[in-house]
Amino acid sequence: MSALRRHWPRIAITLLPVLLALLHATGAWRLGVIEHLDHLIYDARLRATMPGTPDTRVVIVDVDDASLAREGQWPWPRDKIASLTNELLVRQRAAVLGFDVMFLEPDRSSGLGRLKEIAAGPLRGVPGLAAEIDRLAPTLDHDATLAQALRGQRVALGYYFTRTEQPSAKGLLPATPVLPPEAFPPHASFVTLWNGFGASLPVLASAAPVAGFLNTLVGDGGDDGVIRSVPLIARYEGEHASPGHYESLALAVYRLANGSPPVRPALVAGDGDFPRLQALVLGSLRIPVDQSASLQVPFRGPGGPRAGSFRYVAAADVLDGRLAPGELKGKIVLLGATAPGLQDLRATPVGAAFPGVEVHANIVSGLLDKRLLAVPDYAPGYEVLTVLAAGLLLAFGLSLLSASRAVLLGAGVVAALVGLNTWLYIGHSLVLPLASALVMAALAFALNMSWGYFVESRARRGLVRLFGTYVPPQLVDEMLVRPGRYSMRAESKEMTVMFCDMRDFTRLSEQMAPAELQAFLNTVFSRLTEVISAHRGTVDKYMGDCVMAFWGAPIDTPDHAALAVQAALDMAAAVHDINRQHRANGRPEISAGIGLNSGLMSVGDMGSTARRSYTVVGDAVNLAARLEGLSGHYGVEIVASGATRDAAPGFVWQELDSVRVKGKAQAVAIYTPLAVQVGTDADADAQDSTRQQLERWREVLTAYRRQDWALGRNLLAPLLAADAKKVLYQLYAQRLASMALRPQDPDWDGATRFDTK
Repeated sequence: MSALRRHWPRIAITLLPVLLALLHATGAWRLGVIEHLDHLIYDARLRATMPGTPDTRVVIVDVDDASLAREGQWPWPRDKIASLTNELLVRQRAAVLGFDVMFLEPDRSSGLGRLKEIAAGPLRGVPGLAAEIDRLAPTLDHDATLAQALRGQRVALGYYFTRTEQPSAKGLLPATPVLPPEAFPPHASFVTLWNGFGASLPVLASAAPVAGFLNTLVGDGGDDGVIRSVPLIARYEGEHASPGHYESLALAVYRLANGSPPVRPALVAGDGDFPRLQALVLGSLRIPVDQSASLQVPFRGPGGPRAGSFRYVAAADVLDGRLAPGELKGKIVLLGATAPGLQDLRATPVGAAFPGVEVHANIVSGLLDKRLLAVPDYAPGYEVLTVLAAGLLLAFGLSLLSASRAVLLGAGVVAALVGLNTWLYIGHSLVLPLASALVMAALAFALNMSWGYFVESRARRGLVRLFGTYVPPQLVDEMLVRPGRYSMRAESKEMTVMFCDMRDFTRLSEQMAPAELQAFLNTVFSRLTEVISAHRGTVDKYMGDCVMAFWGAPIDTPDHAALAVQAALDMAAAVHDINRQHRANGRPEISAGIGLNSGLMSVGDMGSTARRSYTVVGDAVNLAARLEGLSGHYGVEIVASGATRDAAPGFVWQELDSVRVKGKAQAVAIYTPLAVQVGTDADADAQDSTRQQLERWREVLTAYRRQDWALGRNLLAPLLAADAKKVLYQLYAQRLASMALRPQDPDWDGATRFDTK
């Protein structure tokens, strides 16, 4: 309770975004930016989960630019449409043909009407003219020709609904709506309502068994114009056709291909006395719809002839008979246009210029697969629940936890929200709101962390002043999580220390001007310091041409030895990179020696009253400095003690020797790490070769320490032959040859003494 009282202002400010999100979720204050973000999330998730596979059951006959170039501008004469219809239904034996085009006006392209006017006018006295025109009329009446092609076939025509103050009607709607007006309870809105229409000519509409409306966009003026859902049924109330509920083109085509099952609405209890429309039932198929009887379009993939979701066939190719007989047998065929000039390209979540006919094709495909998304009627309640639960958890958790745990909590809450929403989407095909909860979580985190930083972090800023000049920024950030744990007081800790010295620095300095030498040192030290910091090391000091660093303080780092070893390897690689640049620029090359040791050291703020620094001291530190000086003797870049080797087993090590350095009576085993880590994906042959060489090298050292000089030389010979330039092998070859000339010493323990620093 004391923690709650201490942090209550922070908790209160974190609850502000929760309140804002609840106002949006309950509908009290709808925020357009959140709705737009929900659309973006839906679109991205839809694109990520689309099947991306072709549906061979549905084929699109495309009035494309190539077809217009070959057959003439649109609209084509109805006799040509009749030929297209006959080709598809008779020769190709398509199962169903749906028209995503409309036939609103009579076809006057044959000139029949003009001939009749002439025969009844200026040429009415010409004997037999009127009779000849009447005889030719059946062949010149293209609308009648198309009607004949449609009659008795499984075709669905298209039309559109309108709603205006002055209702207008053109053409003829289907004689019987798919649902009567009384299919839904009165005094409630279940579908979109229209009072006008534009449909096919009566002669065509009466010849086709069914028709469906083409309206796709449903939304208020704030809609972004992207087709995400399409109404499956709509209500017409007017005087020019039977009032009732009519079906969309996609639903009409699906029903026609599946025996025309009846449509039945599925209603559930809603708010107040009015039920809610939950689904449309067609036999065993249950189609989830929203409050406007719209279905979320189940897109298969990107749209267009080249996208591969559906097969596209140019209408001109069909007219020219380029398809083999029966090639489209049993297919559901939709006739539509992708030519930009015909303006049937739509904005969808999967493309900004998506063919309108393919929207209907995706719906038909989704109905066939029963791959349907649902916006459940409890979506607002779900939104309120997730916002409230996540908001309360963040308000209290972020305020009471440390910064690192608060970040984990924030990430965990966001991951849980996204994971739950994605699981419901993928596993149960439910489309539920997510943006309000994510926006709330982001704002709550930002406000909470800002309050903590600006109001509750005075002690932390003091820590930055103490350690900011000693340790890398990323380590300071970690220390800020619990500032009370760190101070400048000296303490003893298990750590790893490094000394890195540039060899032949005197020779280099004599060849450079002071300014050039300064720039050179700055470049080298900057590269080496970057590597040290990248591996969580603390730079202790620069001493002429030497840099000293340590790992394990001020932050406890259990893997301090492994970090130091990897840093040493990367520093050696950085020196090689610098040398490549120097060779290219004609500058002298450099070499570096690195010494590593792990052990108990004293670390803290040390020095005089005039000058102090955060540093490490102790016997383990002195040993690291001695080992650095041995690197050149053994021809390696890195020399590490046995303590470091034992603390960093994740590397392949090669033992160099057992040595007694100045100031230490006890012998110390020294090693060098190889640039291969255990368990990496390095080349298997290279790893086997390295293991074999190291095994033979261990045998050489064993023979050397047993004073079996002849065996040692025999074992060393293949290694020296394989790598004659390796200083370590040359050194031991000289030792073995020299030792063979001396009598064996029973008191010799195999250690090499070094009396200089």
